[in-house]
Amino acid sequence: MVVAGSVTIPVNTIELTPGSVVAIHNVSWAQFESILDSLGEQRRTRIAYYDGILEIMSPLPAHERPNRIIGYIVTVLLDAGDRPWEDFGSTTFRRQKNMAGLEPDTCFYIDDHADQVRECMMSMDLEVYPPPDLAIEADLTSKTRLDAYRGIGVCEVWIYAEGKLTIHVLQDGEYVESETSPTFPNRAVTDLIPEWVAQALQTGSSQLLKTLRRQLTEESDS
Repeated sequence: MVVAGSVTIPVNTIELTPGSVVAIHNVSWAQFESILDSLGEQRRTRIAYYDGILEIMSPLPAHERPNRIIGYIVTVLLDAGDRPWEDFGSTTFRRQKNMAGLEPDTCFYIDDHADQVRECMMSMDLEVYPPPDLAIEADLTSKTRLDAYRGIGVCEVWIYAEGKLTIHVLQDGEYVESETSPTFPNRAVTDLIPEWVAQALQTGSSQLLKTLRRQLTEESDS
């Protein structure tokens, strides 16, 4: 339920057009969890919650495509380095002690953390499992979402917007913009990812990934 003035509105009756966001203030943790239950799992909207502010977003197809393409690219790069990974997509993450909750566009567990979460099939309990190593967001302009990432403790967030990639690394409890990625320290991903996304949109994702795999194989053989 959402309270608007003295009127209580069932949250699952709120209709959002693609690309729109609704922000609800003064939401308690118990209300946040109740709203999540009301919204259910089978929906197109995504949520972010931090310190009493709840945002519900309905992504555009133009929002979805880049983050999926970047996710594919990440898996190819990890495979080329023979590094284990698990894609947890838009799983709901919650950390009550920090009043934070979030559904990323895409997120990954990598290396040792991938082994730790491989068998997780139910809700992601951050008292048991670590937060994701890498999250990917397209067109993130919301401070609430970045605050929620910080509250959850995601070490690295990539934000792709208007053809550019920025890397945000968690340092001493705050995000700092970085030119290099802790996940791929030897690759200029801020330059390469936009180039590869543009190529995928021109030639198709499958063709881009085939080309990238071939290039990485040649690189490892040289």
